[in-house]
Amino acid sequence: MRYVSTRGGATANFAEVLLGGPAPDGGLYLPETWPQFSRSEIESFAGLSYAEVAFRVMRPFIGDAFTDDEFRADVDGAYATFTHPEVVPLTELSSDKYLLELFHGPTLAFKDVAMQLLGRLFARALEKQGRRATVIVATSGDTGSAAIAALKGQPNVDVVVMHPKGRVSDVQRCQMTSVLDANVHNIALEGTFDDTQSIVKELFADQAFASRVSLTAVNSINFARIMAQCVYYFTAALALDPKLKRRAAFVVPTGNFGDVFAGEAAARMGLPMEVLVVATNSNDILARALETGSYNSGSAQATLSPSMDIQVASNFERALFEASERDGLWVSGAMKAFAQTRSLPIRADALAALRERYVSGAADDAETIAAIGEVHRAYHTIIDPHTAVGVAVAGKLPRMPGIPLIFLATAHPAKFPVPVMRATGISPQLPLHLKDLLTREERCTVLPNSTDAIREFVFQRTGAA
Repeated sequence: MRYVSTRGGATANFAEVLLGGPAPDGGLYLPETWPQFSRSEIESFAGLSYAEVAFRVMRPFIGDAFTDDEFRADVDGAYATFTHPEVVPLTELSSDKYLLELFHGPTLAFKDVAMQLLGRLFARALEKQGRRATVIVATSGDTGSAAIAALKGQPNVDVVVMHPKGRVSDVQRCQMTSVLDANVHNIALEGTFDDTQSIVKELFADQAFASRVSLTAVNSINFARIMAQCVYYFTAALALDPKLKRRAAFVVPTGNFGDVFAGEAAARMGLPMEVLVVATNSNDILARALETGSYNSGSAQATLSPSMDIQVASNFERALFEASERDGLWVSGAMKAFAQTRSLPIRADALAALRERYVSGAADDAETIAAIGEVHRAYHTIIDPHTAVGVAVAGKLPRMPGIPLIFLATAHPAKFPVPVMRATGISPQLPLHLKDLLTREERCTVLPNSTDAIREFVFQRTGAA
């Protein structure tokens, strides 16, 4: 299996993609060709454990980077950390509405599904190569804690996590800053999530710096995240109907476009589905892009669904690459122009292709609170505000008679107790192993919105100064 850059200027194998971050030309890696599964092959996954389906779906992406035994051991180890026997259970709300619960991992968010595997693959790959790496993470709330949970204590990795100061929930913050392992370094950046992403991109573009600290990334720009997340689309479709006769619409709360693009990956691999619903909060750049054909970045607004407070969705580049029939030259020019002007007109054929696969909508905070309350009253189920954005957006779309809706429930409601309490009058409780989270000792450094400041911090903390 070889990988190509969305900007047409690089190829790599899986180990290079896993450890390398963005491609040298600034693009994002995708497989040269998508693995294909026939309908009968997918049906044969029904009844298997989640770990076994994950092994079978992801194995083609790995190539010769790991043996079957090595990869299976890491897959099994990753999903043994989840508290539900089905790992990501599909629960029925009504005959045509379902929740795909992605929050049963160590940090109570969907990021664990990929990160628990990614951490193990990282450690194994670094050991094979006899090297050390610095992982830098820009997080809007959940990726950072998932990365820390996966990589803390690893002898060959430093983890540097940046979150926007004051723009994550208390639970999200403490899940990061209360981890005191020597290889974990937390930064509260005086800026937005988009600022943290911009700094990460600048650090990777500084080749001397990146080489000096062996820089790599575990954000959803890393294709291994997409690879791992596409698995639950398969298991959800099979849980809905083992014969795949009912084709679902997947409703995905979306910020950086990684989770919903994983759905496109599953479809390109052969999984039947009806449509992917891109559900955004007031930071609606993606909804606007799909509606108007113009991808225009504004200023990120703070909302009750902070993990989606994003105005530059990195993984949208992958969708543009596929929608333009892999025209790396166009994508390269378009993304470079966007970096300058913060505006990207989507060419007509690509926009048409995107609209065939995706529908979209946005919901504000009032609609989010209303959706949490409505789900609780109608189904006696409590959802978090990100999941509620999906519910609210789906409620505003034209009806799709006979099409079941699968809502991706991306986080445990206890991570966001304030909006849940407002909507339901109930304060959701953290699982027992996190009961004392908000009183634990924290360690974090506040830094200005400056690439130079972050660069110096990384030098000092990794011993590369």
